[in-house]
Amino acid sequence: MSQMREEGVIRKALSGFYYVQAGGEEVTCRARGKFRHQKITPLVGDRVAITRQPDGSGSLDEILPRRNAFQRPAVANIDQLVIIASGAIPVSDPFLLDRIISLAESKGCQPILCVNKWDLVPAQELLDIYRTAGIPALPVSAVTGQGIEELRGLLAGKISAFTGNSGVGKSSILNALDPAFALATGQISEKLGRGRHTTRHVELFPVAGGLIADTPGFSAFDQEKGGEALDKETLAETFREFRPYLGQCRFVGCAHVKEKGCAVLEALAEGKISPSRHRSYVRLYELAKENKPWEKT
Repeated sequence: MSQMREEGVIRKALSGFYYVQAGGEEVTCRARGKFRHQKITPLVGDRVAITRQPDGSGSLDEILPRRNAFQRPAVANIDQLVIIASGAIPVSDPFLLDRIISLAESKGCQPILCVNKWDLVPAQELLDIYRTAGIPALPVSAVTGQGIEELRGLLAGKISAFTGNSGVGKSSILNALDPAFALATGQISEKLGRGRHTTRHVELFPVAGGLIADTPGFSAFDQEKGGEALDKETLAETFREFRPYLGQCRFVGCAHVKEKGCAVLEALAEGKISPSRHRSYVRLYELAKENKPWEKT
């Protein structure tokens, strides 16, 4: 039997084995030694080329070009990042939301904001900030089911990752989308001792006609420092409501912080840009200035 090269997607990575969905079935693969020598780690979500072995297992030969890749959680080719926020306890900090949104935008990944616990606190002001910025934002309640069908529609045919700080109801929303998902992830957590940070196991599950990465969460939610560095040169482009004004400032290389003749600050004064979004931008800009060039990996 001649060995056939096939293409597939890594759906799960665990203990040096890669579980690749190829040709309608899951193939357990080992990565070739060249990846280790080149210090390249295949990621869940990677599109890969594999060769089947006579025993039915596979060897992972090549990683096809990535659209994007995240460090934590370690996933690639994510179409959209679903950010769960809440107006009830815990109340989401807009700065943390904006930081995650900028990270998604910098990687060509669509951010979607779900404001959960709408049945407890309808956080209309929070919703309006992001809708005005041109970011898809849904009022959601895992309890009453509000917004769940609309979210399911947005997930169809896409690879998505969910994130949000603890207590905002990520699991409840996933459970409302598909009870089997919560069951599967709960069993995995139990088996692997997740919660004590003993594992970096990530897996793509089929939910609502798409794939969802079960992820331990984004570290950028935990602390202001750490997480992936944003580049101050391109930061303004990650705020989509700034984009119409970029290149229209009086001075080239305008930082849009407090410069004279800044088109972004004029739009802010005219109420076209939300003050909370601009405050986040300034804070992120100050953080980005502190990043040393060698820290940008």
